[in-house]
Amino acid sequence: MEVVKFALGRIPAVLFGPGTIGSLALQLRKYGTRALLVTGASSLEKSGRLAAIGKSLEAAGISYDTVPVNGEPSPELVDDAVKSFADMEVHAVAAIGGGSVIDAGKAISAMLHLGAPVADYLEVVGTKSHDGVKTPFIAVPTTAGTGSEATKNAVLSRAGGHGFKRSLRHDNLVPDLALIDPELMTGCPVSITAASGLDALTQLLESYVSTAATPVTDALAWSGLERIRESLIPVCTVGGDDIGHRSGMAYAALMSGIALANAGLGVVHGLASPLGAVFNIPHGVACGTMLAAAVKATVKKLGALGDTKYLVKYARAGALLTGCDPRETGRCCARLAEILEQWVDELAMPRLSAFGVREEHFTGIIAEGGNKNNPAQLDAGEIAVMLRERL
Repeated sequence: MEVVKFALGRIPAVLFGPGTIGSLALQLRKYGTRALLVTGASSLEKSGRLAAIGKSLEAAGISYDTVPVNGEPSPELVDDAVKSFADMEVHAVAAIGGGSVIDAGKAISAMLHLGAPVADYLEVVGTKSHDGVKTPFIAVPTTAGTGSEATKNAVLSRAGGHGFKRSLRHDNLVPDLALIDPELMTGCPVSITAASGLDALTQLLESYVSTAATPVTDALAWSGLERIRESLIPVCTVGGDDIGHRSGMAYAALMSGIALANAGLGVVHGLASPLGAVFNIPHGVACGTMLAAAVKATVKKLGALGDTKYLVKYARAGALLTGCDPRETGRCCARLAEILEQWVDELAMPRLSAFGVREEHFTGIIAEGGNKNNPAQLDAGEIAVMLRERL
């Protein structure tokens, strides 16, 4: 029997299920009586949920302030929040929102005690290493996609020609608690639900076929893919208010976060960073629109290399999502690409050209991107074919 070796990084404590938002006040009270709530720009307030959460905190004797996040968080947003609350004793930070909100909250909780510009601590951009000390942090996702509630990095962006998307990263920045209530995801717009769901799907599939995958990450990714199969299309069409489908997607997103944190990701995420930074393409859209093209390019390269190990994994994923016979490796790999293309079309993912991407931009995108842990290392020409397919 094969001897298995693997490492598994830190994961948060998890409270999962409908109604768990009701325990937020109790969880925050464990840390003290003053909290900072990081939220989306308006959706939580418009839904009435922010007011309800505020009442529960006040009833528990917790005073709080809010920081709204509009779009993907920038270093400036984090720095402004840290400055605003530098003279106040914040006992805990809770981020209630999508992946961008959770990343912002994660970064704020990490920088409150330092009071320094966060850009100094970003990978590639900065030169300093974070010490891992943070204000206690609770992640409360209201979308099912990024898995940021289970990861150790906070992605910050600066859009434009010299833009970037880089991470503040430390093992200790994993949230202390991921409080996941699928009821908070009902009412999420279809476009955001679809992009978030395709992001989770991309993370699950890229983790599953990653060169750093382990039996543990395979099991996590597989269980998430099972939920994707059952719930992705329904939650974006006829089942948006179905708590079962919302729960399925929330579970898939959580599994994707744990899997990617331990197995890494592939070429889709390598490209999503420059596409988001330079062209301001939402992360889930960038992943969703590129996924099928990346699968086709990678499978083709693996076939040319005679690498059956990863072709078999792609075929198994194809069998799970389409019902084909996994013993028919070539057929199931093709069916996987077909179902992904079908879902991207059905969920109306825009093409790259809708965001101003042109063929003359390919060289810069490819230079800033990368293969990461893709099972086949694609060269610049092969990646250009992928990008051209989605123009």
